[in-house]
Amino acid sequence: MSAATTRSRTPDRLCAEAVDLARGAAEEAAAPGVVGEHVGLVSEGDRVVTHFFECRELGYRGWRWAVTVARASRAKIVTVDEAVLLPGPDAVLAPEWVPWSERLRPGDMGPGDLLPTDAEDLRLEPGFSGEDEPAPNSAVSHEMADLVEAEDADVTAGPPARLPVAPSRGSIAAVAEELGMRRARVLSRYGLHTAADRWEEAFGAKTPMAQSAPAACVSCGFLVPVGGSLGQAFGVCANEFSPAEVIDETRVDPFPLRPAPDSGSVPTTTDEDTEELGHS
Repeated sequence: MSAATTRSRTPDRLCAEAVDLARGAAEEAAAPGVVGEHVGLVSEGDRVVTHFFECRELGYRGWRWAVTVARASRAKIVTVDEAVLLPGPDAVLAPEWVPWSERLRPGDMGPGDLLPTDAEDLRLEPGFSGEDEPAPNSAVSHEMADLVEAEDADVTAGPPARLPVAPSRGSIAAVAEELGMRRARVLSRYGLHTAADRWEEAFGAKTPMAQSAPAACVSCGFLVPVGGSLGQAFGVCANEFSPAEVIDETRVDPFPLRPAPDSGSVPTTTDEDTEELGHS
């Protein structure tokens, strides 16, 4: 038989009558004047009862002071176990906490904000960090690097003290750094697809700007394709007039001929005024 089935659901009489003892414990834990009326009790087990008192503190609507009292077997003295402030059934609670990685949306970041990426971000995968040993049959082996270092020994004993120590010449790390590939993580295939979908939706061929263009960007001399596989579909426009148009010629903008009443503007010349000026 489990412990839950052995608990008594009928409150112990002496513990249930210890309302003043429980109130004193609540008033000792709370600020003066915030412990309200006794609003009920519940049996926690054999000779264990929790008393609830209304909380009158501002900002804690629906919360209750919960004081648990108990007594030993065959004892008539009731003692206080704990006094805490707990939310009631209709208490005002803070919204459920959501991790920052799920709260942020495009456009939430501002200048100076740093956004660390999760270690398990599916959009990224390990890049070349230079820590991996080259394959035994690599064209750039450790022997070749040692040879290059030996040839340079006659020219300089080492790099200048003000410069960081660069990877050994002829090593894979040196070649990767020269090509801009020495990064701990790079875009994964999933990251490439999500970026392409986002760019296609915001700047793709279905946007009004692209639909109104006389030709595709691929035929324009200002197109600078991006590196990597994304360069097959995306590029950077080097034209200084490439931002969104200031005047939209696809719609009609209404311009009132007369100012609104009490606007303080100079009245617009009417046809009658023009006619009078012509006869003057």
